[in-house]
Formats: sequence, C-alpha cells, structure tokens
Amino acid sequence: MIHGGIAREARRAAIAAFNSDPVVRVMIANDAAGEGVNLQRGAHLMVNYDLPWNPNRLEQRFGRIHRIGQTEVCHLWNLCASNTREGEVYRRLLEKLEEARAALGGKVYDVLGELFEGQALRDLLIDAIRYGDTLEVRQRLFQKVDDAVDVGAIERLVAERKLTSEGMDPNAITVIREEMERAQARRLQPHFISAFFREAFQLLGGRIAERESARYEILRTPSILKDRDRLIGRSDPVLDRYARVTFDKTRMVGAPQAELLAPGHPLLDALVDVVLERFQPLLQQGGVLVDDADEGTAPRLLVYLEHAIRDGRTVRSGEPRVVSQRLQFIHLREDGTASDGGPAPYLDCRPITEDERALVADAVTAPWLAAGVEQRALGHAIEVLVPAHLAEVKHRRLAEIDKVEREVRARLTREVNYWDARAARLREEERAGREQRINASNAEATAQRLVERLHTRQADLERERLITALPPVLKGAALIIPKGLLLARQPAAAGRPTAGFSDDPASRAEIERLAMQAVFDAERRLGNTPRDVSAEKKGWDIESHDPNAGRLRFIEVKGRHAEARDVIITKNEILASLNAPEAFVLAIVQVEAGFARAPAYVRRFFTRELGFAETAVVFNLADLLSLAVPAA
Repeated sequence: MIHGGIAREARRAAIAAFNSDPVVRVMIANDAAGEGVNLQRGAHLMVNYDLPWNPNRLEQRFGRIHRIGQTEVCHLWNLCASNTREGEVYRRLLEKLEEARAALGGKVYDVLGELFEGQALRDLLIDAIRYGDTLEVRQRLFQKVDDAVDVGAIERLVAERKLTSEGMDPNAITVIREEMERAQARRLQPHFISAFFREAFQLLGGRIAERESARYEILRTPSILKDRDRLIGRSDPVLDRYARVTFDKTRMVGAPQAELLAPGHPLLDALVDVVLERFQPLLQQGGVLVDDADEGTAPRLLVYLEHAIRDGRTVRSGEPRVVSQRLQFIHLREDGTASDGGPAPYLDCRPITEDERALVADAVTAPWLAAGVEQRALGHAIEVLVPAHLAEVKHRRLAEIDKVEREVRARLTREVNYWDARAARLREEERAGREQRINASNAEATAQRLVERLHTRQADLERERLITALPPVLKGAALIIPKGLLLARQPAAAGRPTAGFSDDPASRAEIERLAMQAVFDAERRLGNTPRDVSAEKKGWDIESHDPNAGRLRFIEVKGRHAEARDVIITKNEILASLNAPEAFVLAIVQVEAGFARAPAYVRRFFTRELGFAETAVVFNLADLLSLAVPAA
C-alpha cells in the first residue's frame, strides 16, 4: 500500500515487495504513487477506482506500469459510477479519448492536459452534479467534451508543439527503426557485460556461480565493493549475497526472481568504479595487441580520444556544463593516414605473447610511433570528428531550445497578462471600498515576479544556445599487430594456420571483392537493397533492407578459397549475431579459379557465452557449411 502517510523507507519496501515478492499480488495506492514510481516489474494490470478531476492524471497513473522494461501487454480499467450525473460526463470523456487514441495512435496523451484549458473538467463535472438532471444542460456538457476531445483539435495542438516542422512520415519512422535495429545489434548488454562482470568480480575476490541458464547466484561480495557505494554517494546498498542475478532481462522471471545486473545497478556501478580506479592508468601507458582477423602486414596505432560539447551554463563546481560526450577510436598508420576505428575495435584484439613480441620487435619500436602521433590524433579529431559532433548536437539542441522558449514565453506572458488585468480590477474595487482576499499590490507584485522569471528563463535559454566544443582529450593508445605480419615473420618450418589465409595480399583482396559481389548479387535477386558498410567496422559488412519484412539484415561476408579449412569470426561479429539472431547472417562464399560460388547463409551458428578474454573463435568451414542454407 502507498499513500501520503507512508514513510520513505516503508514506501521503498512496499515497492520492492510488490515488484519482487511473488506472494504480493496487489498494490493499492492513491495519487502519492501517481508519479516517480516504477512498477513495471510487478504489474501490467491497473484499475482506476477513484477518477481524478484532471484527465492528464490518468496517463500519469498508467505510466507507472507502462514503462520501458515492461514485457507484458498493459491493460487499464477506469471505473465510472453508473446512474450518476458526473459519471455520465466522465464516461463520455473516456469514450471520446479512446476514439481519439485509436485514430491518432496515442498522441492524444501528449496534449491531454491542454484539451480543457478553456474550461476545466472539474467545472464541467460540478455543473453536471448541480444541473445534470436538465436535458439541455447534459447535452451542453457532452458537446463541450466532444469539442475538447476532437481529433482535429488534438492534431492541431500536436502540430504546434512538435519539435520540428517535419512530421513523423513513413521515411522518418523507417530511419528511426533502422537506427534502433543497428543499436540492438551493437549493444554490449547482456553478453559482453556478463563476461566483463564475471571476470572482474572474481578478480576482486568475489564468488559467483551459475545456477540456471544465464542466471547466477552471488555467494560472496568483496568488501571493497560493499564500501564503494558510500564513497560514490549511492543510497541503495551493495549486498553481501544475491540469490539470483542475470544480465538478460528475459531471464529475470523464475524462482527466485533474478535482479537485472545492468548499468545503474549498485553492484555493477561499484565494480566499474573500482576497475577504473585500479587500471585506468594502463590506458595511457599503452599496450600491444594482436588482431587475429587482420590478414594484412601493416601495424596500426589505435588511439582513444574523448571529446565533449558544452553550452554556456556551468554546474555547481563552476565547470562548464557538458551536453554531449563521446569516446572515439582512431586508427593511425605509418603512411600518415587516419581512419575511424568503429564503436569497439578493441574487442577483436588480444594481448600479444612474449614470443610474438620478439617477432615484431622492430614494429613496436618503429620511429613513426614517436614522431608526434599524439598531435596527429588530436589534429584529426579537431579537423574531422569534433566538427561533426558539434554540428549534430547543435542541430538537435537548438531545435529543442527554440521550442522550449516558445512555450515558456507563451505561458508566462499569459500569466503576466492575467495578473495585470486582475490587479487593475482589484484596484478599481479597492477604490469602490470593497474588501478583497488579495489586494492590488500583491497582484501587481505577482505579475512583476513573473516578468522577472520570464527574463531569467530567457537569459538561461540564451546561455544554452552558446554550444561550443571542448578540446579533445587523449585517453590512451595501443599498437595493433595484424596476424598477417606475425605469420610473415614466422620461420617456414613452424607451419602456418589454415584459417583461410593467403600469402598474397592481392589474392586475399580479390577473394574478398568477389565474395562481397556475390552476396550483393544474391541480395538483389531476393528483392533486397544491400549497402556496403564494411569500412565502418560495425561487426558486419553489408546492411540489406528487406522491403517485405520492413527490416534490416546484417550480413557478415567471409570469402575463402575453396581449399580453406577454417574461418575466424571476431568477437564483435559474434556479439552482433547473439544480439540480433533473427537479423544476423553469416554469408560464406567459396572462391575457386577466380569465380565465386553461390553464397551459403548461416544463422545461429554460436550459442554459448563468450569468455571475457576471447577475441575470436575459429570455426571449421565444413561444420559451418553443414548448417548453411541457400541465400534467402
């Protein structure tokens, strides 16, 4: 139960019990639970027994269960008193709201609080109570409700308050959906976060054991993590033990119910804080890594840069307020070129061994690595990365600020005019000798305070418009040694792996070109629209839009000589296949005598959890082909 008389700690306990205790099935609450409460884990059914005067509260209440993370279809029942005057008016309102919601796809709730701006619903209901027996009055009240909840009126209000002049046309919706699909395929949760947590947790002395598939019991939490929540100022504690935790929200349900270990959970946040404290200096010290999937022979320097965008305001400490921050990866090469490293290029690399380091000792100490590479990296960021980031943030933020300024000016100007007019009326009544609850001077003072508030808010918005870029900051670097260079330095007697490598770079490039072309041709025959994204290092080579399904297919192309026996799949590619199993396709193309065979498509080729130290997995080509189907 939640109401205004419940203490904060008891309120938290009630929410936790409702969300987690399978015995607790029902929560009863008044408007004290109307905002700021997350109940989507515990419920998907809601009954409004006592309906509010303000219809906007209906959506605020429903938002307690209809939130991000809800896995069930939510249902809401609004109970109206039958055979009552006000119940008839409210029922008419709810019926009209449902009609508008069906017509506008839910946008009715975006402006629900403004539909009755001319006459509050409270006044309509009071009129219904007082005079609702009269047929003419009832019809007039119904007409006011119909006029307020009119589809055309709602569309006009929505159009006035849209952030941009463009609507959500089908093209815009398609772009947003595709971006969401890409983000889904590239996310680090749950698989990489799971591997990182388990490795780091045990490194710090914690004990964790898998009890069911992707569900773990934490048997002992290290004291350094239990103390960390106080140091970083968290109110929710890190516990000694956890009956069940999981990194995948689909695995939360069970006996016992599992807690989701995701960013924001106190245990994960404490672990990340300790790891950064201990190991962050190693980033600037640098390292040498090996890319087992790179068949080339030219080393490259991977540089980590952080850059931020600020506006004209400051935080309490006096530092500039950051409105956007990014970690960017750049590849620098000996020939002076620089390129985007992609979202997480380090995942595909492993530490170099001592024997391998001896083979490439000259590459590690090459003169070009000491010839101002930091300046080159910062110069590339200032010239290319920062301007693009700044333009993107400005485009988004300035449109938002313009909208806020319009709304603030309109609302406060309306309030100022109201209090000015009221002050004038009160002044006249005072001259006539009438006694008032509020005098004209107080009304004038209220109007003046609102004018000052408007000026202050406009000044704040002007400072928000002062969007500038802060200098990029170099966070660390690592020299990436391609596997091809190690193979070239190995003695002939040592033998070579057979993971599809060819000694001739031109031959390798031609095989890759033929394989890509074969997949492009296959996708076009299916009626899809493929696009080459291999240079963007996303974890797949081709994005292909399927017009029938209205979805993207993420295709990783592996071109191999017909006699090759193995295929290397990198960590980024495997994570993408696990994140988007329905959309990810591994396309294997065998090339013989300069001709590419038809692509074989493989789905769901990897089902186990990756280890934290794994950077790539070598698959037997014949085993993969046994799982393949023709391009479809």
